[in-house]
Amino acid sequence: MIDVDVCVVGAGISGIGAGWHLRQQCPDRTFTILEARDDLGGTWDLFRYPGVRSDSDMHTLGFSFKPWVHEKRIADGPSILEYLHETVAEADLRPKIRFGHRVRSAEWSSADAAWTLDVDTAEGPTSLTCRFLFMCSGYYSYRGGYTPDFAGREDFGGTIVHPQEWPADLDHSGQRVVVIGSGATAVTIVPAMAHTAAHVTMLQRTPTWIVSQTDIDPVGNRVQRMLGPLGYRLIRERNIWRDQLVYRQTRQKPERVAAELLRRAAAELGEGFDLDRDFTPPYDPWDQRLCLIPNGDLFESLRTQRCSIVTDTIERFTETGIQLDSGVHLEADIIVTATGLQLVTLGEVDFHIDGEPVDFSRTWTYKGLGYSGVPNLVSSFGYINASWTLRSDLTCGFVCRVLNHLRDTGTEVVTPTLRPGDESMERRDWIEDFSAGYMQRMMSALPMQGDREPWINPQNYRRDRRLIAKQPLDDGVLVFR
Repeated sequence: MIDVDVCVVGAGISGIGAGWHLRQQCPDRTFTILEARDDLGGTWDLFRYPGVRSDSDMHTLGFSFKPWVHEKRIADGPSILEYLHETVAEADLRPKIRFGHRVRSAEWSSADAAWTLDVDTAEGPTSLTCRFLFMCSGYYSYRGGYTPDFAGREDFGGTIVHPQEWPADLDHSGQRVVVIGSGATAVTIVPAMAHTAAHVTMLQRTPTWIVSQTDIDPVGNRVQRMLGPLGYRLIRERNIWRDQLVYRQTRQKPERVAAELLRRAAAELGEGFDLDRDFTPPYDPWDQRLCLIPNGDLFESLRTQRCSIVTDTIERFTETGIQLDSGVHLEADIIVTATGLQLVTLGEVDFHIDGEPVDFSRTWTYKGLGYSGVPNLVSSFGYINASWTLRSDLTCGFVCRVLNHLRDTGTEVVTPTLRPGDESMERRDWIEDFSAGYMQRMMSALPMQGDREPWINPQNYRRDRRLIAKQPLDDGVLVFR
């Protein structure tokens, strides 16, 4: 007895999008959404640090099917969470979500053509069977972030906090704060805390490329007010085109883009800053993710001296702060370790096929969403160079196409299968040209990318739209039985 046709794991942006698409495109299929936490929203429910916000515009981070109607295109976390709750309510998805259900393992039975999931709940372990498994659990561990092993950590007499585990009762008013890190989280937290802290220091080992944008798009808002949902689609397409153009320029003319980013930073910062030391990374723009600061808030905090940047390396924590390798000592009451995420493969679930464990690092990625030799399984992974939801929407549409094709052809199982000669493909990293530490730490556990379609993960929306949404399913690789 099969419990549901489709099981979606995760009720964040990807899982909510999956539920909407299944409702609209596969009304004949039963489905459920398993969520390990007690509420929906994923990232936007988990992260509660000061200033939490999007680092992509909401016309592309928002769903294709639900217009973002708020004035600000760079939105704060609570507004995004409200948007997700609205989406769930409008699609009547809440009855489909089983909260407090953490999937521990998934076993595929070829004889039954079904997955059996072992699930931990507050009432104890249970199991669930489904024909098709759609993993929408994101790419990082919800159990804790990444923190290096800092010498002397136990000596520090103040408070140490990771942004992923922010205490609701942490009061930083009048406190000296050191934020370790220079990525998207750090550049968000620093100006947000600087409003009431005595002083905030952003301690970075290396700088990050930073770009300032206004959080309101007057032209886009006017077009959307005039044209409604059509205006949203037009602005969404414009922003996709613009962002892809910028990314292409960073790949083709990195020196020109770097010079422009530094020129803009210098103009907003004014005199008295060392651009070479503190704002010029040792890599090209978009070798790691560009950090967006709305309305130049970080630059403003630096100008007014509510915060400062120190580029150095850590010798050890001390009782009263951080001793740097240069000999400088940073006094601190609170240390924030904005040092990154702990990446995982498919939601930290153990997978087996007919009793044999699945090692995803030995599989080939199928269009960045499936895995060679693994039946009836798709996972949603967004972009590292654009909004997550763009790829999530494409993946949801692909899953619905596959489910309808299975129905129309009277088949039950679909498996990405290597063709003769594919085994000799050049092995490439699952994501290329992206040197961020959090990604590199996990790359060896991720599937391989080949040198030909469809065994690729191009991280390019225009190409993905053709590859995922336009190409026929009967491609000689997807085997239906």
